[in-house]
Amino acid sequence: MSLIKEIDYGTPVSRSDKMVTLTIDGNQVTVPEGTSIMRASMEAGIAIPKLCATDMVDAFGSCRLCLVEIEGRNGTPSSCTTPVMEGQVVHTQTGRLKSLRKGVMELYISDHPLDCLTCAANGDCELQDMAGAVGLRDVRYGQDGANHVFKQGRNDGALNAKWMPKDESNPYFTYDPSKCIVCSRCVRACEEVQGTFALTIEGRGFNSRVSPGMHESFLGSECVSCGACVQACPTATLTEKSVIEIGQPEHSKVTTCAYCGVGCSFKAEMRGEELVRMVPYKDGKANRGHSCVKGRFAYGYAHHKDRILKPMIREKITDPWREVSWEEAYGRVASEFKRLQTQYGRNSIGGITSSRCTNEETFLVQKLIRAGFGNNNVDTCARVCHSPTGYGLNQTFGTSAGTQDFDSVEHTDVVMVIGANPTDGHPVFGSRLRKRLRQGAKLIVIDPRRIDLVRSPHIEAAHHLALRPGTNVAIMTALAHVIVTEGLQDDAFIRERCENEEFRDWVEFVSQPQYSPEAVELLTGVPAQEVRGAARLFATGGNGAIYYGLGVTEHSQGSTTVMAIANLAMVTGNIGRKGVGVNPLRGQNNVQGSCDMGSFPHELPGYRHISDPATREIYENIWGVILQDEPGLRIPNMLDAAVEGTFKGIYIQGEDILQSDPDTRHVAAGLEAMECVVVQDLFLNETANFAHVFLPGSTFLEKDGTFTNAERRINRVRKVMTPTNGYADWEVTQNLARAMGLNWNYTHPSQIMDEIAMTTPTFANVSYELLEREGSVQWPCNAKAPLGTPVMHIDHFVRGKGKFMRTEYVATDERSGPRFPLLLTTGRILSQYNVGAQTRRTENVAWHAEDRLEIHPHDAEVRGLRDGDWVKIASRSGETTLRALVTDRVTPGVVYTTFHHPTTQANVVTTDFSDWATNCPEYKVTAVQISASNGPTQWQQEYREHSDASRHIETALDTVS
Repeated sequence: MSLIKEIDYGTPVSRSDKMVTLTIDGNQVTVPEGTSIMRASMEAGIAIPKLCATDMVDAFGSCRLCLVEIEGRNGTPSSCTTPVMEGQVVHTQTGRLKSLRKGVMELYISDHPLDCLTCAANGDCELQDMAGAVGLRDVRYGQDGANHVFKQGRNDGALNAKWMPKDESNPYFTYDPSKCIVCSRCVRACEEVQGTFALTIEGRGFNSRVSPGMHESFLGSECVSCGACVQACPTATLTEKSVIEIGQPEHSKVTTCAYCGVGCSFKAEMRGEELVRMVPYKDGKANRGHSCVKGRFAYGYAHHKDRILKPMIREKITDPWREVSWEEAYGRVASEFKRLQTQYGRNSIGGITSSRCTNEETFLVQKLIRAGFGNNNVDTCARVCHSPTGYGLNQTFGTSAGTQDFDSVEHTDVVMVIGANPTDGHPVFGSRLRKRLRQGAKLIVIDPRRIDLVRSPHIEAAHHLALRPGTNVAIMTALAHVIVTEGLQDDAFIRERCENEEFRDWVEFVSQPQYSPEAVELLTGVPAQEVRGAARLFATGGNGAIYYGLGVTEHSQGSTTVMAIANLAMVTGNIGRKGVGVNPLRGQNNVQGSCDMGSFPHELPGYRHISDPATREIYENIWGVILQDEPGLRIPNMLDAAVEGTFKGIYIQGEDILQSDPDTRHVAAGLEAMECVVVQDLFLNETANFAHVFLPGSTFLEKDGTFTNAERRINRVRKVMTPTNGYADWEVTQNLARAMGLNWNYTHPSQIMDEIAMTTPTFANVSYELLEREGSVQWPCNAKAPLGTPVMHIDHFVRGKGKFMRTEYVATDERSGPRFPLLLTTGRILSQYNVGAQTRRTENVAWHAEDRLEIHPHDAEVRGLRDGDWVKIASRSGETTLRALVTDRVTPGVVYTTFHHPTTQANVVTTDFSDWATNCPEYKVTAVQISASNGPTQWQQEYREHSDASRHIETALDTVS
C-alpha cells in the first residue's frame, strides 16, 4: 500500500467542446478551448513549477513561478492565467525561465523559516518541492526573516512588531503566520469552494497576512472549519494538529464519509493502523474534493473512551451491565427471542435497521428478521424522516428516490429550497449550491426560519416565503394555482409525459379560489404577492430544481407535500434533464440505502411489496424459507404493541430511538415494557438505558461495504483498520443468525452485494468489481443502464406517465392556543450530527456544546427573557429546559431548537401526531409555551439519574463487594 497521490493540474478543467492543438516543449497537445497552458502541460506530463495555483480554484497568477515563453510573444506570461491558443508553441524550461524562477524562490525563502527537518509539513510541502524543482541552492538575500519569521531580532534582540504568534484556537488545525507565503490559496478556497468568505488578506506588500475575519482568531471568526484552506495551503502555515502530533501518513485508502446523506469520498491517510487525517478525494463524484468539519475532522469518536468494546448483558434494566463473551451474548439473544416467540407468538419480536450501517449490513438485518424471526416486523429511521418521500414520489413518479445527481445543480437556473437547510445539514452540497447561486441562479426559500441561504455573502434569495409551520401543502398548492391560472404551465411536457385525465382533474382542483395566494395568505402568513412572484419565477426562469428536507416530510401532511412538490415539477416540465428535478436531501449517510435494502415492513429490497408472490418467491428460493405475505409493524406500532403487552423483544442496530423518535415518554414506556431489548452500537446510547443485551458495533473505518447517498450513488466503504471490538457489524449479525439456527456463510461483504444484485432489479449490475472500476454508480444499475442512472425519468417516468395528485390542505390537529401559543420546529446544526452520539465525542463541541432555543425578540420580551436565560419549554406531551437564543432568524410565534444533546431531550415535548400515509412523526409542528426557568425539570432530573445508573458496568470490585 502507498499514499494515493492525486494530480494537481493547477487550474480547473475547461468544459468547452471546441478543441485546441498546441506544442509544449516539442510535444503536440490537444485540449478544450479555455484550458490554461499550465493544465495543458500537466495533462501532457510536463509539470510547470507553481505555488499559488491549484485546480480547486480559479487561476490567480500571483506567485510568478509558473512563467513560460511563447514563440512570437514578448515577455514571460504566467502559465496559469494564459489560455491555450491554436498553434501556440510554448517553452517551459529555458535559461531565462530558470533564472527568473530561482529569483522568485529566493525571495520566498528569504522570508521563510528554514526549520524543514522539524516542520510538520516536511515531506508534504510544496514550497520545499518547488525549491528543489527550480534548483535553488543559495539565497543571496540572507535568511534572517527580517519581515516576520522571528519574534526578536537575531542580532540586537529587539522585539519584531511584524511577528505574529501561531493561532492554535481551532481544535483541528493551526495557523502559523511566519510560514505564510501569501499565495492566497486559502482565501480563494474559502471563497470559491466553500463560499463562506471568512478569510482575507490584510496589509500590503511585506505586511500582507492571511486574516480570519477582522483580525480574529480562527475559532472566533466566521470560519466553519471545512478544511478547504488547510487542503489548499502549500506550506505548513495551515496544518492539521493530527499531522503535527503523529507525522506524515504513509499509506491511504479511499472510503466514504459516515455522516450526512451527501456521501463524500475521502482518502483515509494512515500510519500503520493509526488514522492521521481524512483528505477529501477529488475524484469523489458527490463532493468533488470538498468536505465539511464533520467528515474532514470529526472522526475521533472511533477511539473515544466511551466506546464499548465487549458484549454485555443484564437481567433487568436496573442491574449493572456484565461483560460477557460474544458466544454468551449471542446465546442469550437467541434463547430469549426463541422463548418470547414460543410464549407470545411469532410476531412478538422484531428489529430496526441502521441508516448509519452499510447496505450489506442493513440487508442482513432485514433478512434475519424475515427469514430468522419469521415475520416482517422490520423498520428503519427513515420512518421518522423520509418515509413520506418514498410514498409521495412513488405515487407520482413511480420510484422512491430523488431524480438527479449533485452535479446537476451546476445547470440549474432557479433553485427552490423547501424545508431544508443545506449549509448546515448537507454542507458540501450547500457549498456547491452557493457557488451556483453566486454565478447567477435565482433562489426561492420556503421555510419558517431565515436559514443562511436567504442572505449570505454575494447571495440573497429572490423570495423567502416564511410560512407558518404546518402550512406546506397550502403554500405549494397556491404556487400551482398561480402557474395554472396564469397559463405558465409546460403544455408540451404535460401532454407528452403525464396522464391527461389526472392532470385535468388536478387543474380543476388547484384552480379553485380557495387555493389562490390571497386566500391562503390567512393560513400561511406569506404575502400573496411573494407567492405569486415565486411561482412566476419558478415557472419561467429556466431550469428549475427543487431541493427539500425534513421540513417537508416531518409533518402530518408530509406525503401530501411531497406529492405537491412532484406536481409542481411536472406542471413546469422540470423533470428528466440536467439542472431540474425533485431532490430530497437525505439526513443520514445511508438512509437511502436502508430503504433500498427492504427495511420497511411492507417492502422487500428494491421497494417491492411483500404481498407480491413473484417477489417473495425470489427470496424464498434463495433463503429456503416461507415469507409472511402481510406487512409487519412499523416502529410506532411496535411501541404501541409493547405497551399493550403483545410485542416483547427487539433487535436495534445502530439507531437511538429514545433520543431521535418523538414523544420520548411513549418510546421509553414501550422499551421498558419489552422483555428483551438488544442494542448494537458504538456507545451506550440513550436507547441502551432500556436494553438487556448490548452488542458492540464497529465504525465505518473498520469495515468494508457500501453506502447509498441522497442522489442514489452507491459508494464503497473500505476497511482501513482492524475492528476494535473484534467484528464488523455484518459479522455480528451473521453470528447472531447462526445462533438462531440459520446457515449463513458470508466471508466478505462483496458476497452480500452479489446476493442483493441477484435479487434486486435496480441493483442487478452492481458489484464490487464495477465499483472498483467506476468509483461509484447510481441506481438503477442494470442491463438497461449498466453504468448507472445519474438522471431519472429522462424519456418517461418509471411508472410510465407522471401522475398528478390532488393535495388538499388539512390543518394539523396540533394547534397553538392560549395555553400553548407558540409553534416549535426543530432542525440540525452544522457541527453536530443527528443525536450527536458521534460528534459530541469530538472537538466539534467547541461550536455547539448545547442545544439552544431560538426565540424572536418580541416573544422573548413579552416573557421577560434575555439571551442566555434558562427557559422551560412545555407542550401537551412534556417539558424540558434549555437556554434561550434571542434572534430574528425565527418569526414571532415560532421557536426553534436542535436535538443533538440528550440532556435536553427536545423530543420529550414533541407529540405523537404523524403523517397520514407513513406514520412519519410531526416534529416540525408542536404547540408550546415558553417561560423562565431556574433549572432542569423533574423529568430531566429523573432521566439523568436513570441514564447514569443504566451506564454502570460491573467491575471486579463490584463482584467482591
